[in-house]
Amino acid sequence: MAEFTLHDLQCFDAVIRSGGFQPAAALLHRSHPAVFAAVARLERQLDLVLLDRGGYRVRATEAGLSFHRRAQSLLRELEGLSIHAAQLSMGEESDIHVVIGDLCPRPQVLGMLGRFFAQCPGTRLHLHFEAVGGPWERLFDDKADLILHWIDKGDVRVEWIDLSKVSFIPVVAPGFLPKRVEQPVTLEKMQAFTQCVMRDTALHSPRQDYFVAEGAPRCLVPDQAVKKELILQGLGWGHLPHFLIAEELRDAQLLSIAGSHLPGRTDELVVARRRDRPHGPIANRLWDHIQREAPALRRALEPRV
Repeated sequence: MAEFTLHDLQCFDAVIRSGGFQPAAALLHRSHPAVFAAVARLERQLDLVLLDRGGYRVRATEAGLSFHRRAQSLLRELEGLSIHAAQLSMGEESDIHVVIGDLCPRPQVLGMLGRFFAQCPGTRLHLHFEAVGGPWERLFDDKADLILHWIDKGDVRVEWIDLSKVSFIPVVAPGFLPKRVEQPVTLEKMQAFTQCVMRDTALHSPRQDYFVAEGAPRCLVPDQAVKKELILQGLGWGHLPHFLIAEELRDAQLLSIAGSHLPGRTDELVVARRRDRPHGPIANRLWDHIQREAPALRRALEPRV
């Protein structure tokens, strides 16, 4: 058995993943005949029939499926090696793009970034403030080096560092609810009152709504600070992060209406970046810096009893 090449293995993998020679060729930016020849060459070298070409669509034989499963670890190692090589070849970046999501405690996060970039005068920090699905969209559009927001931890394209749990509490200003609204407060009862809702800054991703009372009049807000001010002035109700309103709750400037019928919610604030993209030396140093500062940030955001 002759030794096979990584190119032939990648072509076979692309055929299995995409379901045919033509989509595999498009995936690899190669011609259909080149992919077909690579897989045929791999079969000859292995002395195995990897694909059943007898039907309308090609499909893996039993031997092909078994071989493909074993090949996955090698292909993953190759991808990781390519990313590592790209990182080694990078010079220090002139620009870093960071997205601050609507879950972030801005003073603490901006302080953390400020301490780092004070030591990197040759790199310009570009800050972007996004809400709801906006941070994710920038990350997957390759317009951000990292984001500080919540993520879907099941997405294999990303890696993350846990920063803190952020509790969201439904609140109103004193006197906002008329006395006729009896306890317990339910979502149905709140549908009669204006709700302050965060505007999703994503441009082309499916819209995501959180804490929304269907049918209630809405006031769209750009960030948590504006939402807090509107609620304090009795112009609406809504969910706010505990770290932003701890003093107002303590001083009864805001009242929690959370209960079994209208629970709050806890999200996980993380810093996240693409696992499947190379990162330059400054981006990697920033990642390590955030990891070191994460415990202090977590302590600063813990509710004080």
